[in-house]
Amino acid sequence: MQLVNATRDELLKPLQVVSGIVERRHTLAILANLLFRKSANTVSFVSTDIEIQITTKAVFGVGDDEVTTTVGARKILDILRALPEGPVSLSLKDNRMVVQSGKSRFSLQTLSATEFPIMQTSGEQIASWKMSQKAFKQLISQVYFAMAQQDIRYYLNGMLLVLEGKDLIAVATDGHRLAFSQTTLENAPTGSGQKQEIIIPRKTILECQHLLSDGDEPLELSLSGNQIKLSFGDIELISKLVEGKFPDYQRVIPKGHKNTLVVGRDLLQSALQRAAILTTEKFKGVRFSLSNNKITIQSTNAEQEEAQEEIETQYGGEVVEIGFNVTYLLDVLANIKNSDVQISLGDANSSAVITLPNSESFKYVVMPMRI
Repeated sequence: MQLVNATRDELLKPLQVVSGIVERRHTLAILANLLFRKSANTVSFVSTDIEIQITTKAVFGVGDDEVTTTVGARKILDILRALPEGPVSLSLKDNRMVVQSGKSRFSLQTLSATEFPIMQTSGEQIASWKMSQKAFKQLISQVYFAMAQQDIRYYLNGMLLVLEGKDLIAVATDGHRLAFSQTTLENAPTGSGQKQEIIIPRKTILECQHLLSDGDEPLELSLSGNQIKLSFGDIELISKLVEGKFPDYQRVIPKGHKNTLVVGRDLLQSALQRAAILTTEKFKGVRFSLSNNKITIQSTNAEQEEAQEEIETQYGGEVVEIGFNVTYLLDVLANIKNSDVQISLGDANSSAVITLPNSESFKYVVMPMRI
């Protein structure tokens, strides 16, 4: 029974959307598979890892039959990527999915769709709102790099999203640095109107980075129970939320640092990249020295090699010497787009704050390092 007739690229597009969350190692064999549903000419593909579920659909079905089955995600994706551009057909024969293109033919094992663990939207909707894909992607792009990875404090392995009135705030921290980004929605969210604080898992945020466009196409987000749902274009993503109490980010952001300077982002980034060459994997420290109209950046390593960079800038504050993990500074400079950044410092033992000049929408706090 023929199910699909499409070009290779038409078929690859939805498969690439859903395959990103499929893990290579599984406790359940069915999780290596995609759920394939055909209803007349509409075909939908679903993938899940139990925590996240992605659904997308396309119109290239053949015939009026309703068919549901599952097939190995990596195998069908690898086959399509390896085929030359041209027409591809998918058929079901003796519980095998047959992929055919020109003189190439592949017969893949299927598993029953009844075994596939579909995530249902749980509980009553608490809040929902709309914004552009670009605006949400920009919001998370400014903080995602500060999320922890496999931290024992599981609530740090994700991003805090705060919804209060029309304000939408994203915060991420790994205990050594903290990133804060804020945007204002055009319309107030529907729902109870109460302040909402949720923690979205790291994997979900990285998948959003990958799937969302940089354009003004609409994105709808809704919260219900312990889930968040994102709907955009032909894609629907449902994710469980991380349970736990996120640290009070407002207490972490220092206020009143008097030693402030503005410096070109590209200039600072280039200087730090060069200084980082002589740091080691185990010790990524660089020394920042601020004096009259000048920043000096120094790094050394176990072989007694040294790097020194000087940047001229307008600065009339105190002389400050402070150490930082250079990776933490390079991460933030790579993920903000402004031409200038503002740096505020206390003393050698106080966290530094990097912001955007004349803006309260972004803050990045980085703890000092002993050098």
